[in-house]
Amino acid sequence: MSLVLTGSEVMQVLDMDLALAAAEEAFRAYGEGRVNMPPKSYLTLAKGDFRAMYGEIFLPEGHICGLKWVNVHPGNPAKGLLTVMAKILLNDPETGLEFADLDGTYITNFRTGAAGGVAAKLLARADAARLGLIGAGAQARTQVAAVLQVRPIQEVVVFDRHVAHAQAFADYVTATYGVAARAVAEAADAVRQMDVVVTTTPSEQPVVFRDWVSPGAHINAIGADAAGKQELDPAILQAAKIVVDDWAQASHSGEINVPLAQGAIKPEQIYGSLGEIAAGKKPGRTAADEITVFDSTGLVIQDLALGFAVYHRAQARGLGRETDFLTL
Repeated sequence: MSLVLTGSEVMQVLDMDLALAAAEEAFRAYGEGRVNMPPKSYLTLAKGDFRAMYGEIFLPEGHICGLKWVNVHPGNPAKGLLTVMAKILLNDPETGLEFADLDGTYITNFRTGAAGGVAAKLLARADAARLGLIGAGAQARTQVAAVLQVRPIQEVVVFDRHVAHAQAFADYVTATYGVAARAVAEAADAVRQMDVVVTTTPSEQPVVFRDWVSPGAHINAIGADAAGKQELDPAILQAAKIVVDDWAQASHSGEINVPLAQGAIKPEQIYGSLGEIAAGKKPGRTAADEITVFDSTGLVIQDLALGFAVYHRAQARGLGRETDFLTL
């Protein structure tokens, strides 16, 4: 039997605390070699793409494998649709039987935000108080939620190419979290003097430049998730401690993919993975003035860990519908 959970049912049990705990365990499992995760596959279409992400993870709560099928269609909002939508299937590795069929759209948003939160926890200065955002879309919301959980942020500064979106987002942050927030008309003003900077744009050209970045800043580079995308001036990467979620994915489709292809940085300049830091195999930040960058491409083990946690919570609360897909 498989527990089928809709998006609304997922949201009855999903919160950032759960997402952060699942993300940290997923990265720790990666660092300890408790995962089996081929790189994601892309199906490129005229108006967007699909990604097939599949893998296996050994968690303290159980051994699972599964698949996420997720799209990115940038033109969807004009049609009243979400840019990103996803489905997650969870299976028993011993038998192959499916035990959960989840809407993965909200899980994707929360696990991506939580990855940024874990990165900030391990790489940002402990006293980080100012958060700058480049991009004010849906993903920025969970990034803010996660960073606010792990660092004592006192001010949020937001830039978006649509000034009205930036202002609406700033108003949302103040109303939701009681944190001072303001919109700015220039991207540089959301980076200069910031302790943590989060970029969540689909840009294929740098939108953050080296001379804007303060000593000691941490950057979560979230937007680059396909070949050819980049948000950061390569000079930032040349000066930074670069941490990836996964080398194979990051080198193909993460923030480092373009600078690597152009020879602006070399593979040996990559410090390591977030999983190695989470597992205690490498230290995170080692100096107050070093610039750190987390290159997030999104790992299926994050989806599996959070999906499994959502499944258990939903099952305990009697949510969802048990279905036997194999019955004739």
